Amino acid sequence: MGAEHRCRSCHASCRAALPMEEPGPVGYGAPGVELTGLHKETATVTQLHFLTGQGWLLSLLDDNSLHLWEIYQKEGCSHLEETRSFGLPARPGCSPSITRVTVILPTSSGTVACLGTEGGAVYFLALPALMLLEDKTLLQDEILQSVPDDYRCGKALGPVESIQEHPQDAGRLLIGYSRGLVALWDQSTRTVQHLFLGNQQLESLAWEHSGKNVVSSHSDGSYLVWAVGGSGQRTQQPVMATIPYGPFPCKAISKILWRTCESGNPFIIFSGGMPRASYGDRHCVSVVQGQRLATLDFTSRIIDFFTVQDPVVPEGGFENPRALVVLVEEELVVFDLQTPGWPTIPAPYLAPLHSSAITCSYHISNVPLKLWERIVSAGEQQSPRLSSAAWPINGGKNLAQEPTQRGLLLTGHEDGTVRFWDASGVSLKPLYKLGTANIFQTDCEHNDSLNQAGEEEWPPFRKVGCFDPYSDDPRLGIQKIALCKYTAKMVVAGTAGQVLVMELNDDKSEHAVSVAAVDLLQDREGFTWKGHDRLAPRNGPITFTPGFQPSVLVQCVPPAAVTAVTLHSEWNLVAFGTSHGFGLFDYHRRNSVLARCTLHPNDSLAMEGPLSRVKSLKKSLRQSFRRIRKSRVSGKKRLNAGSPSSKVQEANAQLAEQAGPPEVEMTPVQRRIEPRSADDSLSGVVRCLYFADTFLRDATHHGPTMWAGTNSGSVFAYALEVPSQEKFSERAVEAVLGKEIQLMHRAPVVAIAVLDGRGNPLPEPYEVSRDLAKAPDMQGSHSMLISSEEQFKVFTLPKVSAKTKFKLTAHGGLPGAEGGPGQPGQHRRRGARGELPGLPHQPGRHPHLHCARPAATSALQLHPQRGHQRHRLLRLHQARAGFLLDFAVRVRALLLERQECDRAAVLPGGVPAAGHLVPQQLSGDSEGAASQWHTRPTQPRGQPFPC
Repeated sequence: MGAEHRCRSCHASCRAALPMEEPGPVGYGAPGVELTGLHKETATVTQLHFLTGQGWLLSLLDDNSLHLWEIYQKEGCSHLEETRSFGLPARPGCSPSITRVTVILPTSSGTVACLGTEGGAVYFLALPALMLLEDKTLLQDEILQSVPDDYRCGKALGPVESIQEHPQDAGRLLIGYSRGLVALWDQSTRTVQHLFLGNQQLESLAWEHSGKNVVSSHSDGSYLVWAVGGSGQRTQQPVMATIPYGPFPCKAISKILWRTCESGNPFIIFSGGMPRASYGDRHCVSVVQGQRLATLDFTSRIIDFFTVQDPVVPEGGFENPRALVVLVEEELVVFDLQTPGWPTIPAPYLAPLHSSAITCSYHISNVPLKLWERIVSAGEQQSPRLSSAAWPINGGKNLAQEPTQRGLLLTGHEDGTVRFWDASGVSLKPLYKLGTANIFQTDCEHNDSLNQAGEEEWPPFRKVGCFDPYSDDPRLGIQKIALCKYTAKMVVAGTAGQVLVMELNDDKSEHAVSVAAVDLLQDREGFTWKGHDRLAPRNGPITFTPGFQPSVLVQCVPPAAVTAVTLHSEWNLVAFGTSHGFGLFDYHRRNSVLARCTLHPNDSLAMEGPLSRVKSLKKSLRQSFRRIRKSRVSGKKRLNAGSPSSKVQEANAQLAEQAGPPEVEMTPVQRRIEPRSADDSLSGVVRCLYFADTFLRDATHHGPTMWAGTNSGSVFAYALEVPSQEKFSERAVEAVLGKEIQLMHRAPVVAIAVLDGRGNPLPEPYEVSRDLAKAPDMQGSHSMLISSEEQFKVFTLPKVSAKTKFKLTAHGGLPGAEGGPGQPGQHRRRGARGELPGLPHQPGRHPHLHCARPAATSALQLHPQRGHQRHRLLRLHQARAGFLLDFAVRVRALLLERQECDRAAVLPGGVPAAGHLVPQQLSGDSEGAASQWHTRPTQPRGQPFPC
């Protein structure tokens, strides 16, 4: 597009449009520039084409409808709006599939679009009116008149596979048919100037820039070079024919490009063509230049590719492509063609957030500049092979202001990696990748040796892209993350009970990792672990690159997945919990402080990990039949009026009778009560852990404490004896049980927070000592907020007497959510269970509690006089099977689900703001009157978003 397009936030022009399985086009330009539209129809977008220099975009849906989009200026910003649509009329007496569009070619003039169809006809469409030029329609019969009889043999030519405009004469079109015939058609004289009689099924066509040669690719894995002669000629033999990966049968070459180069040999770039028997499942793009060959091996299906070069090439000049852009199902990868080795150019957007399956997330706001620079430096040293060339897709201009705060998003993955993302601006940008597999003895080394051995074999595969969904060992999966942004210490916990304490190091090092085991069962009899084995750590020194390096490995026994973790770097303590109990570890002295078993005698499922293969089918069937029998019996029995079960039913019946109009919200709103048993399986799972300096023993002496909440509604509080900084090496930390609380409704405790005398959450470690937060009020009485899946409840300390509570709503029949105004962290919702962490207090506000439900995300604002306020932040498109939910310190929420990311904020006036984001793209609102982020108000599918 010729004109520069501007945007207030992130909408602007772009030079590449990407087809996707969403009902709308998405275009990307310079970093921070995005152009988005939404079709009224819900069909899949199959093709997108820019009209050069016109500011128009043409889209084709799988329902065979064409749509024209206009990029227009409004208030200094660019907007994308659909203006017209068109559908090819069916031919009388023919099947509707005859007019199904297979190929679209917008001509260089931008006034006509050529449409190739399944029936072999070519239609011409006037732009931008989208009017059919019937007098120019080219039917297959006109081409067949010029085809020799011995080639015809009574067979049809098949669908149109490719249409290419002559690079030097726009009036001539190269039309290729599925059977293999290629015709050079002169539009002005309506004659066939040249026929190329191919015998193999055609896949793709491309011109050589001078127009003297044509290259065609075929279904047998070959490509042919044809010489273009004078008028009326028929060519049966190509100038050159080759099967690059032959001689054995190969798969089809689906697309091919020919780009001239001033340095000598041209670039031949094609996708597919792999040997069918040995490498037929590979997704490859091959780049050939003279004797150089690179087989770029991707881990997901190739959608399309193109080269970036100067739009206008003088006659007799060279195209000299600068970059190769490859779009695959899971990511966008760009290669620098002007640097030897053709390295990858780092992508400023569309990086695969789910490069390996995401297992947890952790969000940090207001990252100190020094820590930020160290993480960025570590990431740059990880990728020395990346190109330093500028991003080649540079359309548009981003008018968004530079972010005033630095935000980090950490994602834990199934393959044992933790990825650091820049979440400060419009797009998620990868900064650094931390791997933990090298600390353990796994099959990774064997696979690496096989890959290295295969580098010398044919074809010369080169692994490219970041997306890698395969995990060598599922036990490596990261389950929980905790990071202290002031000391650069981090804790990473995994599926096999491994807890790694790490510290950021700017230099490469080689050292052994200390290993300590913590037995959470405490020699309890009658329990046998039937799950997976623990990961065996490597012996001896290990080489670590600059970045986060492990110092201590704490192994939970049994090796069950870690369900909760928290870090207090000022006290040198890390707490962790599993389905068996929780432990406290002093990583400075490297010794265990506390281990507590939370198992119930009936917690039989806790003995079988998520990867267990020995679960008893008989036992599962027996439990299922017991539940069915119990439900039938309870339905027939006549309950006493004073029994707890009858009270539960009466409460549920009253809630059902209170159902009113959808726009009327009843007050007070309460959830349907879910009866819970004290001997439910997995009741000992530790759901949350929390450190606080508060009053536990008496009302006059405060000190360090640790709190743990379980699946059965139990809360354990321990008083800690932590030595001063000078005596850390001399004295050991001690823990004494101070309180043990059991919630009556026995719902899982998902968050705990202590509020000071003014009702504010306690600051994070080092915030007060570094003058980053006001010291907490230690004169008045403290309160403790316990958030469960059914209610929020506030207790006074140290007496632990109930002060107030708020019950959650779940009219849809699903349990509510998690909550509390604690530290930011990682939370996960699966199936019917949600999570609701909370946010620290800000000046002039009262603590916020956030609630995630199957169809909405809400915020509750505690107020001393009015009780609470409720804001609906997000309404999801549909009830989702699972998502990750993170809350930042400054009343913002990030929601990750599959390939989407949503961001929401509560503005100073108490007005909620929400934004829906495209895959791997961040969007949201700043806390002020002016929007710092581009947002699209969340609406149901099928409705357009206002620009």
